[in-house]
Amino acid sequence: MADFHQNGNIAQFHNLRTRPLEELEYRLETFAQTRKISLILPSLYSELEGPALENILAELSKVKYLHRVIIGLDAADEGQFHAARRFFARLPINHVVLWNGGPRLQSLMKRLEPHGLWPIEAGKGRNVWGCIGYLIACADSAVMAIHDCDIVTYNREMLSRLVYPVAHPAFPYHLSKGFYPRIGNNRLGGRVTRNLVSPLLISLKKVLGDSDYIDYLRAFRYPLSGEFAMRTATLPDLRMPSDWGLEIGVLSEAWRNLGPRAVCQVEIADVYDHKHQDLSAEDAQTGLNRMSMDICKAIFRKLAADGVVMSANTFRTLKATYYRRALDMLEVYSNDAQMNGLAFDRPAEERSIQLFAENIIQAGQVFLENPQELPFIPNWNLVNAAEHDFLTDFRAAVAADMKDSEPA
Repeated sequence: MADFHQNGNIAQFHNLRTRPLEELEYRLETFAQTRKISLILPSLYSELEGPALENILAELSKVKYLHRVIIGLDAADEGQFHAARRFFARLPINHVVLWNGGPRLQSLMKRLEPHGLWPIEAGKGRNVWGCIGYLIACADSAVMAIHDCDIVTYNREMLSRLVYPVAHPAFPYHLSKGFYPRIGNNRLGGRVTRNLVSPLLISLKKVLGDSDYIDYLRAFRYPLSGEFAMRTATLPDLRMPSDWGLEIGVLSEAWRNLGPRAVCQVEIADVYDHKHQDLSAEDAQTGLNRMSMDICKAIFRKLAADGVVMSANTFRTLKATYYRRALDMLEVYSNDAQMNGLAFDRPAEERSIQLFAENIIQAGQVFLENPQELPFIPNWNLVNAAEHDFLTDFRAAVAADMKDSEPA
């Protein structure tokens, strides 16, 4: 079943369970005969020791339509890289582990410094960017999917539903975004979407007036989900934000390059739980504190690029409008949680709204003081133009790392 949200004209596909998973996978295996499908898994080494990844690999081992799995490994020394190679060796699918901190890849990436193309800031954005570069270098996949490695409630149907719209040869979609209810451990989750993004977008429309871009973002049920799939032809021109604005940045790039009719969202799970970030109210560089700042800046920059003029007065008004709207919505969330028997920490939720309101002002000030700041990693078209042999050398460096660390 598909319908269209009243804002943004984004196709929505619901999980009605009318097609058995086995049939869905069979159709994907048919599509994959002519449209190869690859999966990217951005991972910290610490996630190998967490509660989720064992089950994720067990579920992926049952998938027959994947051509390749690319694991981007961050925060790992040499011994941990070798341990990761052994850990992922259980996958019966063709796979590679990119040792992002290893000497070969570090040396390779330094070649981009003279061109001003090396993404300095480490993080998920740079990890995903590197994995995409490797996939482009392989030049053999038509569809790419990404999901995180901390999904405690993972099952392989999530992946099948995520990739189906962009793998289907008769469908027009180039980007598929996953959505789901954020419920875990009998608690209502998704604080940043509920308490920041949703009321912020409503407030931006109220303060700035009608905006096709704001309507487009509002059309997504869960814009901050880490699960999306794309046709690989769009990847060389994709600009990746290097900070916590990654998910909003990818949606903004799809708006710029594709238009809303080439974008869809898919319900991929009934229950979803993963690692929860701390609010980190005392530290602006970590947790939801940092995330909220980066998300606000990403939205403000995109609006400015579309010709919207904003001033200090704009952000003061926006803060006040947001704060009132967020508290009104909080009342509804509290009632919803109570109706469904879910735990809901009202004081903690209110503290997050207070922090997010302050960060709207802070993000606005940063934007006004540094209007030319572009926290984007250069796209792979620029890298290829500057270093014609870079992708070939990238693939060779990964192959050498893999050979040196072959499990016994």
